[in-house]
Amino acid sequence: MSTAHPESAAQLLYPPNVQFNASRIYTIKFVSACFAGAVAGTLGLESWLGFGLFLLSTLLTSACLYVKCKAKPAKYMAGGFWELVNPGQENMFSFLLLWTLFYGIVHVYD
Repeated sequence: MSTAHPESAAQLLYPPNVQFNASRIYTIKFVSACFAGAVAGTLGLESWLGFGLFLLSTLLTSACLYVKCKAKPAKYMAGGFWELVNPGQENMFSFLLLWTLFYGIVHVYD
């Protein structure tokens, strides 16, 4: 039996579908990060607890997407599993923005 090389596996992916899937994954991760930031701010989490919530949110979102891909993410996107787990820099900044916004709104008089 021969094993498929990553280059030959990448050639089997249809570029418009890969682009569509990447767009949807980006949107899901963005919404997840924003929601996690709002939750962290509302709960009043500070320091490492807030970042822990972001990490937990990222891993939970990745696990849900992994299940949705039927445990074969390389079949649907070029990056494979790493594409699911990578939180993205812009999602981290969105998380921080909403974390500080909701923390400031909810805990203004604490």
